[in-house]
Amino acid sequence: MKPVLLLIPGMLNTAEVWAGVAEHLGDAAELRIATVQTQDSIAQMARDAWALLADVPAGVPLVLCGFSMGGYVALEMMASPDRPVSALALLDTSARPESAEGAAMREKTIAAIGRDFSKVVDGVAQFATHAASREDAALMARLREVMLGIGSEAAIRQNRAILGRADHRARLAQLNVPTLVMCGRDDKVTPPALSQELAALIPGARLEWIENAGHMAPMEQPARVAALLATLL
Repeated sequence: MKPVLLLIPGMLNTAEVWAGVAEHLGDAAELRIATVQTQDSIAQMARDAWALLADVPAGVPLVLCGFSMGGYVALEMMASPDRPVSALALLDTSARPESAEGAAMREKTIAAIGRDFSKVVDGVAQFATHAASREDAALMARLREVMLGIGSEAAIRQNRAILGRADHRARLAQLNVPTLVMCGRDDKVTPPALSQELAALIPGARLEWIENAGHMAPMEQPARVAALLATLL
């Protein structure tokens, strides 16, 4: 019985952020990609993601994989599950709420998006990638296209949703599914210490590093991400 793998994009990501991972996974699972551009909160993103899975038969294995903001959504889904989950993957993410410093920076980002969305995307793309990735013109062009693809209004909504995200750290000890935590070794957006914290707080969690990747591991190292996800299928 082929498992269903729900891939949840991060902020400033269309479904295309998962294109390389999907290609490497092949037919190992039935892939579904959550929509996270239209909602005003992480909780609503989680509810909509569960709705996307409503037709999955009870006996079919279900794996959730959340990247960055998608990790916040995955943890929210696990906090109020509609059905059992076979495994959980958390990629370049955190269980922490927004910090005061982060909130102030995010408000500045929201204002900047309103002024010049393209300039914000250029800055994020540079900050969120490994040095080697920044030398790959084709990759950076694809990344820029993915980020611009959601539009400025959705980008502002996502930033507002992230500002109001929950603190899931106290709930992590209650997770009782096989959990894989992955992080780009050079992630500056959600630094490796946050993934180490996740792995330490989730019983039995496995922590894997994505070498030669910053925050955008699904696009920078799709083969490695896919190979790790395949271990959960």
